[in-house]
Amino acid sequence: MILSVVEQFPVLVIVVSLLSAFTILIAGWLNKKSCWVISFATILVQLVMAVFILHHVLTVGTIHYWLGGWSPPWGIEYVVDALNAYILVIVLSLALICVTYSKRSIAHELPQKIVSFYTLYQLLVTGLCGVTVTGDIFNMYVFIEIFSLSAYALIASRGKIALKASFTYLVLGSIGACFFLLGIGFLYSVTGSLNMHDLSLILPPLYENKVVQAAFVFFVVGLSIKMALFPLHTWLPDAHSFAPSEISAMLSGIIIEVSTYALIRVSFSVYTVAFIKLLPIFDFLCWVAAFGIIIGSVLAIAQYNLKRMLAYSSVSQMGYIMLAVGLSTSTHSALWGGLTPALMHILNHALMKGCLFLVAGAFIYKAELWNITDFQGLGRKMPYTCAAFMLAAISMIGVPPSVGFVSKVYIILACLESGKFIFVAVMLLSSLLNLVYFWRVIETMYMKRGEGEERSHSHSSSSKIDEIPLSMLIPVLTLAGLCIIMGVVWLTEIPLPILDQVNALFGLGRYAIP
Repeated sequence: MILSVVEQFPVLVIVVSLLSAFTILIAGWLNKKSCWVISFATILVQLVMAVFILHHVLTVGTIHYWLGGWSPPWGIEYVVDALNAYILVIVLSLALICVTYSKRSIAHELPQKIVSFYTLYQLLVTGLCGVTVTGDIFNMYVFIEIFSLSAYALIASRGKIALKASFTYLVLGSIGACFFLLGIGFLYSVTGSLNMHDLSLILPPLYENKVVQAAFVFFVVGLSIKMALFPLHTWLPDAHSFAPSEISAMLSGIIIEVSTYALIRVSFSVYTVAFIKLLPIFDFLCWVAAFGIIIGSVLAIAQYNLKRMLAYSSVSQMGYIMLAVGLSTSTHSALWGGLTPALMHILNHALMKGCLFLVAGAFIYKAELWNITDFQGLGRKMPYTCAAFMLAAISMIGVPPSVGFVSKVYIILACLESGKFIFVAVMLLSSLLNLVYFWRVIETMYMKRGEGEERSHSHSSSSKIDEIPLSMLIPVLTLAGLCIIMGVVWLTEIPLPILDQVNALFGLGRYAIP
């Protein structure tokens, strides 16, 4: 099989990243400053390759790469179609933004652990990319373990109470991985295959088989733990709160979304729509997601630690995504049908929550400010950072023309088409709850004065602008700007061609078979 240069990129995205992790470790012994440079350059190259892959998928078609030249189902196959080309670009874009931000942040926060941080960060990116591009279900499990183990260690890197958060994540993450592995074992015992496409051909006559059905339940439960879907989210608040801010942004903006991608891939590429309609699991997931949306928002209101508030907000946002996934088989619109709302919100949540966690990290970097009550006067001291927070916050609330507004409108339209009117009420109530807890932060930053300003707000040195370094500010402003820019793009070009191709791939939306 002779492949073009671009068709070699799926494996190169993994190999280059894995080799870079070892290079960072060795080079870091000689010069710590080289670690950031190598990681930044590697992820930039990976992102460029991902963009070429996306263009190839849109213009030419799906890429198939056989590792070692072994044809599937005997060998491992990397398959990149419209779905994972889209996810891969999101993963590497946020990874590049976070590594850019990390240069000054990690030097300040973890000066003695720079080499280990960037080594683990690169392994994290390797695992996330591997889960995204693989077409082999056991290979997906291997990469899930790679990014999970890296994440456990990165969370623990802060020491002290972060060790407890990491251990909790390790225990629950391992349980989730075991469920996923059991699902793989059940499928292999019945089919004798691990290739996803091969499984999709073998399974249809076996849909009534109890072992096959049990395997699907194992997949759903295992990945629900990984994506922190309510009520299996208990590891998430501490992990997000105490991890370095770059890792909090990756955890919320990408890691739990890649786990969602894994569930979508298993559900639609391995089991197909016919199986999903056979069992009421997606209907059950819709109700679970709806409870998660409300309970996550209510718990966010109760928090005074900003990062913990954002963590519970992520529980709510995962409910949005899973509600959209649950409705995907019952919507047939050319605009909001199929997986369009879910995939739209995966990107939008990465932008919004990535920005919010990086801003939280900026407050910690400047003055060790963790609690919302300590943010008085920050709107004047850090105007650009606080403006970025406000843009991302109004996106989370759903103010037009932000990305959050478009997501919520399309999920609501999907609920209406499906006749699930109760979920419309859930979405509207959630928006009001979002307003409550984000307005509290905005009010404190802009409308309450610090002690120095109370004494002499016109001449106080506390009113002086004291922004974060440009290497941290530019990534924050980039994400904040994209929260509005992408909202306008969604409003003018819905559905994007890539999302239309995803629905066509799985027979969803307007491509659904009556």
